[in-house]
Amino acid sequence: MLKLNLLYRGKRKTTDVLSFPLNEGGAVQASHIPLGDVVINIHAAKRQARQYGSTFYDEFYRLMAHGILHLLGHDHEASAYKARKMFKKQQELIDALKKTYRKH
Repeated sequence: MLKLNLLYRGKRKTTDVLSFPLNEGGAVQASHIPLGDVVINIHAAKRQARQYGSTFYDEFYRLMAHGILHLLGHDHEASAYKARKMFKKQQELIDALKKTYRKH
């Protein structure tokens, strides 16, 4: 993750999740087309789950939701308003993932 973050974002530090949109502009309208790739740092997910007192899967869902929202064009670093909006959507997506997972 350190190498990917440096190569694609120019940041010399590791991260827990990275998103790579398929289109050059970043965001696309949600539909049945692939949006891009989400790369999750499993080591960070395990560590963060312990830190937050949650399960690995809860943290995995959080990171997956976070990455998907970036693929859809959300950016929590743009402003406090956009951060609140993104994190609200993130929780909605986590809840939907958990609900789907429980059915199987």
